[in-house]
Amino acid sequence: MKKILTIALIGLMTQVSAARIKVGVLAPEGTNWAKHMKKMGKEIKTATKGKVKFKFYFGGAQGDENDVLRKVRINQLQGGIFTGKTLGDIHGDIRVVEIPFVFGDDRAKAWSTVEKLTPYFDKKIKSKGFENLGFFEIGLVYFVSQKKTESLSALSGVKIWSWEGDRIVETMIKKMNLVSVPLPLPDVLSSLSTGIIEAAYAPAMPIVALQWSSKVKYLVDFPIAYSVGSFLISDKAWKKISPEHQKVVKTIADKYMKKVNESNIADNQDALKAIQANGVQMLQFPKADQEKAKTLKSEIMTKLKGTLFSDEGLNKLKSVL
Repeated sequence: MKKILTIALIGLMTQVSAARIKVGVLAPEGTNWAKHMKKMGKEIKTATKGKVKFKFYFGGAQGDENDVLRKVRINQLQGGIFTGKTLGDIHGDIRVVEIPFVFGDDRAKAWSTVEKLTPYFDKKIKSKGFENLGFFEIGLVYFVSQKKTESLSALSGVKIWSWEGDRIVETMIKKMNLVSVPLPLPDVLSSLSTGIIEAAYAPAMPIVALQWSSKVKYLVDFPIAYSVGSFLISDKAWKKISPEHQKVVKTIADKYMKKVNESNIADNQDALKAIQANGVQMLQFPKADQEKAKTLKSEIMTKLKGTLFSDEGLNKLKSVL
């Protein structure tokens, strides 16, 4: 009897000492994202001999990004996969890489900039109580519409979806004389169907995955911005992992974030082809409008400096560029 109790006590102590990281993810089950995350979790569990376990809740099972962030802050979850707007809610300086018209169609330059600024971003994320397990690119952001918009002036008055609370998008929409229609992400498809909105924006992969390409007729082949995401866990949860296992988690997570990037680059390229195959017409802006976009970029920077991102963050971006 005594031996049985001892074994049970040892088992209980092992369970208590194991770090369980529950993570909310919007990406659906079956996507490359989900496949990579599952493999990462299994590899970490094996490498730490069960001392660190990740549980992923895919497809928005824990709500949208705002819900996930709130749950992480009250310890119902320990981590989440977050994109630009939510990362900006954590620390606005991260959004300097998503300022419209900074990179044009040069995604390689955009990603290189993210890599160079990662040490700076990591410090800012840490100061807000999170550990960054890696950035990943979501891709170049395109404008899709039901109306033919072959110039910046033609965009005036178009009803476009905006992610509520996204100050970069709100500022851009005002500067471009668009009509902002704030909606939750899941409502975009039905709103395109009913005419509540006439346009939206996203990288190519989400445009296909969310079925927006079946509701629009045009895509402006002049990227508005560059979109990134990050895999964060709470500092409280991170500190429950031993220093030895923290190194293991970092190494394995880094490997899988690179795999996610590779998949996203390929998936976005395939998605652009699929969008065209679905009958969506690609539009080109005249060179004069491409130059005008640089003015818009400067105006957006001036408007949001000191409110969304700091002088320091903006200067970091400029120094890298």
